[in-house]
Amino acid sequence: MTRDAKKSRSSRPEREEVELIEKLVAVNRVAKVVKGGKNFSFSAIVVVGDGKGRVGHGTGKAREVPEAIQKATEHAKRYMVRIPLREGRTLHHDITAAYGAALVHMRAAVPGTGIIAGGPMRAICEALGVQDVVSKSIGSSNPHNMVWATFKALQMTTSPRQVAARRGKKVGDILGRRAQEGDLADV
Repeated sequence: MTRDAKKSRSSRPEREEVELIEKLVAVNRVAKVVKGGKNFSFSAIVVVGDGKGRVGHGTGKAREVPEAIQKATEHAKRYMVRIPLREGRTLHHDITAAYGAALVHMRAAVPGTGIIAGGPMRAICEALGVQDVVSKSIGSSNPHNMVWATFKALQMTTSPRQVAARRGKKVGDILGRRAQEGDLADV
């Protein structure tokens, strides 16, 4: 490699690391039975988001809790996904998804509602940057299944822009024009 190539590589601007929100969802002590007794270790589930529409989740397992949390956080950062949000504060539409025995309902809400969700769903919404949502978990309360069901639901959301692009139309045609609704009121 030439000297100039080394220079250009090292002079590459570093990616700015945005401040990420890390939420610990669950820590579980697990045991492995071996010939001499039991080996204990800890598994952790962590949700990481930027508060602006990107979120990821990860799991980690280690002999000590801090190490397990660190592994889970690194895993979550590696697999972050972008979720479209309406006005940067709520979902575009209602969603239902299931993973295993966990069933999740999430509904868009008006400003001022807040995050009405429990456990892992609340952590995901806070890390994602959703400010107004009403959600309900039915069935299993297993944190792993709830996290997967919530992510499955969030990945099913589509913005009007995505729907318009898929159909080859304009966003106004998809949403309906407010002016046309006003004209109908006069009739």
